[in-house]
Amino acid sequence: MDGYDAAKLFTQGVCYTYDDVIFHPGHIDFSVDEVSLATHLTKNIEIRVPLISSPMDTVTEADMAIGMAQLGGCGFIHYNCTLEEQVKQVKKVKAHKVGFVSNTVVLKPTDTISDLSQVRQVKGVDYAIITETGSLGSKLMGLVTARDADFVDDMQSALGTVMVPAKELVTADSKVNLKGAFDLLKQSKKGKLPVVDAHGNLVAFTTLEEVREAMSCPPPGEPSLSKDGRLLCGAAVGTREHDKERIKRLVEAGIDVVILDSSQGDSIYQIRMIEFIKREFPQIEVVAGNVVTASQAHRLIQAGADALRVGMGSGSICTTQEVCAVGRGQATAVYQVSRYASKFGVPVIADGGIQNSGHIVKALALGASTVMCGSVFSGTTEAPGDYLVAPDGVRVKRYRGMGSLDAMKKGSDTRYLGSDTRIKIAQGVSGTVKDKGSIRRLIPYLVHGARHGFQDLGARSLPHLKQLRDSGMMRLECRSGAAQKEGGVHDMHSYEKKLW
Repeated sequence: MDGYDAAKLFTQGVCYTYDDVIFHPGHIDFSVDEVSLATHLTKNIEIRVPLISSPMDTVTEADMAIGMAQLGGCGFIHYNCTLEEQVKQVKKVKAHKVGFVSNTVVLKPTDTISDLSQVRQVKGVDYAIITETGSLGSKLMGLVTARDADFVDDMQSALGTVMVPAKELVTADSKVNLKGAFDLLKQSKKGKLPVVDAHGNLVAFTTLEEVREAMSCPPPGEPSLSKDGRLLCGAAVGTREHDKERIKRLVEAGIDVVILDSSQGDSIYQIRMIEFIKREFPQIEVVAGNVVTASQAHRLIQAGADALRVGMGSGSICTTQEVCAVGRGQATAVYQVSRYASKFGVPVIADGGIQNSGHIVKALALGASTVMCGSVFSGTTEAPGDYLVAPDGVRVKRYRGMGSLDAMKKGSDTRYLGSDTRIKIAQGVSGTVKDKGSIRRLIPYLVHGARHGFQDLGARSLPHLKQLRDSGMMRLECRSGAAQKEGGVHDMHSYEKKLW
C-alpha cells in the first residue's frame, strides 16, 4: 500500500505539525450529508459538533459560550477575572433561552440617560431593557430606546422617567420559539420583543434585526444541553488552594465541566486538584492538561481525568517552545497522547495550531475527539471586547495569549505556576485580529468543510475513522516544503480567497 500508517510515521523520532502531514483519500460510498461528527467531549458528555472555544480572556465569556452551545459545541469561560465575574458569566449562560439575543442590555429604573449613552457607545445598540434589578430574571419594568432619550436635556434623568412602561410593550410568553417571535414582531410591527415568564420576569429578548439575521444563517442544529435542559457550559480553574472555593461556586452556578488550566499539566498540583474535585463533586467532569506525551497523560488519567487537553506551544500567540524549549509538534502530540488515552476511554481535546477546516480534519483523524480553537474564534462578534479600527482602516478586535505580559497582569500567570515570581517571563504575545463576523456563520462553514474531509478519507464518523486508523487502512505521508507550497494557492497574479 502507498504511504504509511500513522503508527509508523509517528515513531521515527521526528515531531510533525498539521501542515507537515497529508492523508491519502479513501473510498467514498456515502454522501457528505451522511457524515456524523458527533463525539465525546469527556467520558460522559457528548456533543454534536467537535468544536470548543478556548478559555482565553479574548475568546470565551458568556456570549461565546452561549453561541458555541447553541451550535452544538461547547465553550469554556476563562478565569482571568474575579470569582464573582466568572460565576456571573456562567449564570448568564445557564439562564439563556436558546435562539435569542445573548448580549441583551439590561438596566434598572434608577440608572440614568448618561448610563444608557455609555452603553450605546460600547455595545453599539440603541436600546436598553429596564428591569427591577437591572438583570435578566427580574421583573420587566419597561424599554428605553434612543428616541426616548435623545430629546431629554438632563443626562442625569432616571431611565424610569422616560421609559415605555411594560404594560404598553408587546411581549412574548417564555415558551415562544424564534419563528413565533418573528410572527409576533411582524404582526405588531414592532422592532423589539421582550420575553417574560408567568410572573412577568424578563427571561429573554430579541429584535427584528436579530431574528432576521438568525433566520438567514445556516440552521444551527440541535444545541448542546446539560441533563437539566439548559445550555452546556464549561469553565477554567487553576490548581491553587483558593481555586477550591472557585470550583465550589462554579458548581453551585450550574457548571457541567471544568478545565484545569495549565500550560504544563503534569504536576502534583493538578493531580491533587483532580482528586479533590472527584471526591467533593463527583458529578462534575474534569478536563486535565495540557500534555503532549503519553507519560504525562498516564499520571493524569490515573488521577481520574475525564478528558485530556493536548498541546504545548502550538497556538498562534504562544511562545512557550521558543522561550522554554519544551513542547511538541501538534500532529505528533495529538496522535501519541490519543493512542495512549484511548486504551482507557479518555477523550482528547486537540488544543492549538488550528487555522482552517483541514487542520480540524487532521486533528480528528489523528485521534482527537474534539478540537479547541482560540485564534479561529477570536475577532468574532461573540468574542469579548469591542471592535477597533486599525490605522489601515481594518475593523479589528484585541487577541492575546494567556502567557502574554498583558494577560499575566490580570492574573493568568497562575496557569504557568509563576504568580509568586518577581520577574514575569512572557510565553505569549498580544495583538489584534480582523473582524470575522459571527460564529453562527463561521462554525457551519468549518463543520461542513470537516464533513467533506471525512468523506474524502472514506470515513462516515469518528468511530469509523478510528477503525481506519487502527487497522492501518488510513494512509498518510510527510510533505516537503515544496509540497506544502503546492498544496496552497499559487501562480496567481491576484485572487480573492472567500471561505463561503
